[in-house]
Amino acid sequence: MIKTYMYDASKNVLVHDVDLSQENLFTDENDLLWVDIYNFDDSEMDYIARRFNFHHLAIEDCTQHSPRAKVDKYEDYYFFVLHALRYEEDSDEEISLEQLNVFLNDHYVITIHRRTLPSLGRIAKDCLANRSKSMRTGPEIFLYFILDGITDEYFPVLDRINVRIEELEDQLYEQPNKEITEEFLALKRTILSMRRAILPQRRMFTGTNGQYMFKISNESIPYYLDLVDHIERITDSIDSFRDLVDGALDTYYSIISARTNETMRVLTVISTIFMPLTFVTGFFGMNVPLPAQANAWSTISITAGLFFVSFWMYLIFKKNKWI
Repeated sequence: MIKTYMYDASKNVLVHDVDLSQENLFTDENDLLWVDIYNFDDSEMDYIARRFNFHHLAIEDCTQHSPRAKVDKYEDYYFFVLHALRYEEDSDEEISLEQLNVFLNDHYVITIHRRTLPSLGRIAKDCLANRSKSMRTGPEIFLYFILDGITDEYFPVLDRINVRIEELEDQLYEQPNKEITEEFLALKRTILSMRRAILPQRRMFTGTNGQYMFKISNESIPYYLDLVDHIERITDSIDSFRDLVDGALDTYYSIISARTNETMRVLTVISTIFMPLTFVTGFFGMNVPLPAQANAWSTISITAGLFFVSFWMYLIFKKNKWI
């Protein structure tokens, strides 16, 4: 599905459902076209590629999932691969990455994604109501508003991950089991995939020696500095979550190891106590004549001796605090 929104600078109005087939889309240097493509099929991608002369490698990146964010520079446009977070409580992994592809030019911003994104939906709603200020400020600031909307949606997801880690930690100390370990490992995989997707975005929008990976005017730099600040807070939170999960797993393995050692210690004590009993009963069980076996007191004496040895060994273990 293709949705189009156009800022007509000469009339200072926002219009939608623009006819992309017309030759002269832009009549003013400040005109800005936003094309939002979602739930797309191959025919729609082919049409957009031909209409704006996009490179086939960029179109291939749009149709395939890429777990890593990036920015590529082509002859007259920039191509971004970004990721939004989507929390799905009913899903097995709970959190999934939604890829957002962006083509940026002086006159257009084209966003391509598989499923609808709430942040883009809010911008589209403002455009339909002709009250969106983001498109009136140029493509760089409009791209910032898109990125800022996606970034703001990270924070509720991070809060949910934090709550989930606390819940699992409580269950871990109360009753550690294999299922909790599997949940921790699944959560760790989710955190690592989030980190792989978000960390490159910080490098994309961080200027090195005043140079950015794409063209940014001086007026737009403060906006992107604010964006980088938000992304750094997110990456710091993700790193903290990763450390918490690693610490919780180490604690789990320590608890299991301590319980295993305790079990082995008890079994060793029991085996040691029964060792002399087994020797005596085994020795006299091989048809060896008992001393004074005709007298009933011999059996009573041997039985009492066995109990005495067991009790004596128990006292030794107790004294040495082995049990």
